[in-house]
Amino acid sequence: MASVNGAAAREESASAKGAHLNILIVGAGIGGLTAAIALRKQGHHVQVFEQSALARETGAAIHLAPNANGILRRLGIFAETFGANPMERVMQYSATGDTERSMDLREANKLWQHPWLLAHRIELHNQLKSVATTPHETGKPVALHLSSRVIDIQPTTASITLEDGSQFHGDVVLGADGVHSIARKQVPEGNVEPFSCGKSAYRFLVPKEAAQADPATQQFVETPGELSIWYAEDRRIIMYPTSKNSVLNFVCVHPESESAAESGDGWDQTGDRDRMLHIYSSFDPAVRALIGKVDPKTVKVWTLLDMKVIPNWTYERLALLGDAAHPFLPHQGQGAGVAIEDAASLAILFPYGTPPEEVADRLKLYQEIRYERANRIQEFSRMLGESRNGKTKLDMNEFSNYNFGHDEWDNSTQKLREWTWKRNPNIYWRMPIAFGPMPGPRQTAYGVVRDGTQSTFTTASIKFKTSRTLLQNLFPPGRPGWSFKSPGTVAYASISQTTLNKMEWLGGSGYKHIGLYIHGVEYETKNKETLSGTYLPLLFESLTDPIVSGREELGMPKLYTSVDVYRRQTSYRIKTGWEGATWGEFNLEGLQEVDPSSESGAISGEADDGILAYRYMPKVGRENKGKPAEEYTIFDASKDLTPKPKPQRFFKAAKATFKIDALDWEALPTLHHVISRLQELPVYEIVGAKVVEGVGVPDVSTARPVE
Repeated sequence: MASVNGAAAREESASAKGAHLNILIVGAGIGGLTAAIALRKQGHHVQVFEQSALARETGAAIHLAPNANGILRRLGIFAETFGANPMERVMQYSATGDTERSMDLREANKLWQHPWLLAHRIELHNQLKSVATTPHETGKPVALHLSSRVIDIQPTTASITLEDGSQFHGDVVLGADGVHSIARKQVPEGNVEPFSCGKSAYRFLVPKEAAQADPATQQFVETPGELSIWYAEDRRIIMYPTSKNSVLNFVCVHPESESAAESGDGWDQTGDRDRMLHIYSSFDPAVRALIGKVDPKTVKVWTLLDMKVIPNWTYERLALLGDAAHPFLPHQGQGAGVAIEDAASLAILFPYGTPPEEVADRLKLYQEIRYERANRIQEFSRMLGESRNGKTKLDMNEFSNYNFGHDEWDNSTQKLREWTWKRNPNIYWRMPIAFGPMPGPRQTAYGVVRDGTQSTFTTASIKFKTSRTLLQNLFPPGRPGWSFKSPGTVAYASISQTTLNKMEWLGGSGYKHIGLYIHGVEYETKNKETLSGTYLPLLFESLTDPIVSGREELGMPKLYTSVDVYRRQTSYRIKTGWEGATWGEFNLEGLQEVDPSSESGAISGEADDGILAYRYMPKVGRENKGKPAEEYTIFDASKDLTPKPKPQRFFKAAKATFKIDALDWEALPTLHHVISRLQELPVYEIVGAKVVEGVGVPDVSTARPVE
C-alpha cells in the first residue's frame, strides 16, 4: 500500500522508530471493516467494536461501482472471486411494461479503470471480515469485538466505554456506526436524528431460475448483468442480478404510508408479501408475477431515512465515516461506495509513522477532502428518489461521470502531499511544480535542510590583473549602483574552478563549476548602503541540477559547460567545452604544498566580504520580449555561510596560464557571445595561482536580495 510521508523530519523519524497508531473503530459494517483493513495494511493496530453478534446477517445485493471497486481491489479484494457479476445493461420501463430506455453498458464501462460489479452484500461482508482478521495479510490482524455496544466516546482522549463498563484507549476513534450513530453525537452540532424521506422500500432476493421457469417472467432474465427499473409516478421496482447472475435482487420503493404498519428503520423488519403485491397492483402483471415469486418469510421492509447535512464530521481525535456522517437514500447504489471512499481517505491520511500529535489536524483534512463529494452524491440520490412528475429532467450521465470518475485513493494521496507542503513554509519550489517541492542542495523533498559539513571541495584559482573598463562592462547593463573601490584603470579578477564531492543531495557524488570572479567591487543600494565584495557575472557548471536550482532559488548567473580536470602531483589542468568544442584551457604548474595557516581564500579564489550577483528572470510571452518578471542585485555575505568551509591543504603554483577561444557561432551556438566577451579580457599579469582542498560546502541559502 502506498503511503505518503508527512511533515518532514518528525514524520520520517517516527516512521524509522516503527511508530504505529492505535485505532478504535465503532461499527463493523462495510465502511468500518474497509477502514480497518486499509489502516491495518498501513501498519496500525486496529480494534473494531460491533454491537451485534453478526450471527443473523441479512442483506441483498450491493453495487460495487468503479469508484468503490477500485479501492477494494487496491486492498486485495476482488469481488469476482466471491460471486460478483458485471453490470452490463440498464432497462427502464413504465409501470405498465412499456420500454422507455435501453442502455448497453459494456462499451460505456470501458471508460472506467475498474469494473462495475453487482455483489451479494453478505458475501462482501464476509470477505471483509476475513481479510481484516486473518493472520495471513499485511499488518497485525484486526481485533473484532462482537456484542460490544459502545455507550460513550471521549474524542479528546480517543477512548470508548462499552455497555459492560470496559474502556479502551487509542490514538484515533472512527465512528462507522451507521445512521443511528452514537459517535455523531460527540461532534459539534452532530446531535441530529435521521428522518423519513416519505418513502419505504421492500427488499428481497429471488432465485433466477424461478423467473426463468415461468414463461411470463423469463423475458426479464434473458440478459446477464441486466438492471431493470419499472417506474410509476410515486413508486418503482428495481431488480438486478448478483451471485454470478444466479440470484435476483429487488428493491421496491413506495410511499411510506402504504406500508407504515409494518415498516421500520432497521434492515431486518419483516414485510408482508401480499401487502407489497397490493401496493404494486397497478403494475404490469408480469412484473407482479416476478416479485410474487419471493419466499414470503424473506421479505424485508424499511423506512428510507434521510438526515440534514451536518457541519462537522470530526472533533479532536474522533471522525465519522459512512452513514454516521452522511446517510444515503438507495437510489444510486452509492451508500456503501462512498463509505468505502471515506475509509480509503482515512487510511491514506494516516500512513505508518504518523505522529499522534497530528491526528486532529489530519482528521480535519479528511473532512475537507471528503465533505463536498459525499454531500453532492447524497443530493444526487435525493433527486433521483423524487416522484416522476415529468417536470424534473435529470442528466444521468452527469451523475455517473461524477460518481465513477473519481479515485479517492489517488485524490487523498495528493491532498496529503499538498497539506504537508503547506505546513513547511521554507520549502523551495521550482518548476515543474506539479510534482511537489524539488529536492536540491538546500533541502530534501520534505524540507529537511541538507548537511554539507562532510562534503569536500577542491578549488583551483588563477588571479590576474586586467582592464578595469572591460571588467566594468560586465556589470549589469543600464543598472546603476555598480562600481570599483579603486579608481585606477586596472582591476583584478580570478578564474576559479571548484570540484565538489560527497554531496548529500546528489547521492554522495558531485560536480564541477568554473566562474569569473571580479574582485574589489562595490554596490550602492537605493538607500545609499554600500556593499563590498566579489562580483560574479558568470558561473559555469557541469551538471543540470545545480544550474537549475542555483538560477531559480539563488538568482545566480549559471550556464552549462563541460569541465574536465587532470590532476597530477605538481600540476592541475582544466579544459572547458560544449558538445566536444573546447573553449577554455587553464593550467597550474609547479604546485608546492604550503602551510594552510599562512594562506587565505575562498571559492572565489580570494578572501572577500561576499559574492555580489544580479538576478534577472524574463516575462513569458512574445509581447513581453525584453521585459523582466523580476530583477535585482543579490549578495551572499561570507560571514553568513553555513557550513563554513574548512581548508585543509594549500598548494601554490609556480606558474599559471589560461587560454580562452570563443571559436564561432557554429561551434558554440549558445555560448559564443559569452565566451567572446571573456576572450576580450587582457591578462596584464598573473598575480597568483593556487589549489585549496577542504571540507564543508555551504548551501548558499544565505544569498539575499539587497533591496
